[in-house]
Amino acid sequence: MTAMGPKGARLLEILTELSYERRKVVLASGRESDFYIDARKTVLSAEGQYLTGSVMYQIVRSLFPEAEAVGGVVLGAAPLASAVSFASWLAQDPIPAFYLRKEPKAHGLGRVLEGPVQPGMKVVILEDVVTTGGSTLKALDMAAQEGLVVLGVVSLVDRQEGGGQAIGARTRFASVFTKEQIISQAEER
Repeated sequence: MTAMGPKGARLLEILTELSYERRKVVLASGRESDFYIDARKTVLSAEGQYLTGSVMYQIVRSLFPEAEAVGGVVLGAAPLASAVSFASWLAQDPIPAFYLRKEPKAHGLGRVLEGPVQPGMKVVILEDVVTTGGSTLKALDMAAQEGLVVLGVVSLVDRQEGGGQAIGARTRFASVFTKEQIISQAEER
């Protein structure tokens, strides 16, 4: 799913300006790539957070109208979940956010799941950038272990390297932008 309208267009501009770099990197998947997308640079900017939340909220509500919460694994999905939750509040349709820790907290209550969610709630997992889908599939497992009912996944960027298909084999998957859109936008600059 592509972000339409002026907010989506502006978000693509910011994502290309702040988060896209043409250079050799090794990704979390272990694969080498000739470009990198650090979505946090966009999502943690004031305008980027507002636009990300607004655009992703619209997609979540459009595809998953029954969603009761949004969240994902710390660190990449945390600002996305907060941005979408805030956008939902502005739309007078509050959707709480939750975070999944990669490891249980070493002190306190030792939780993996943080946020005002309960087992049985219908949720959408958010991701910043999907490559192979490995971390997203782990997030799906973690959410299920916590008793959440995952309706699907919405990613800010799909690198189009098989992750979308891997996730789509387990649950519904949508991305705001694709690698092609970002590279095309970057070439126009």
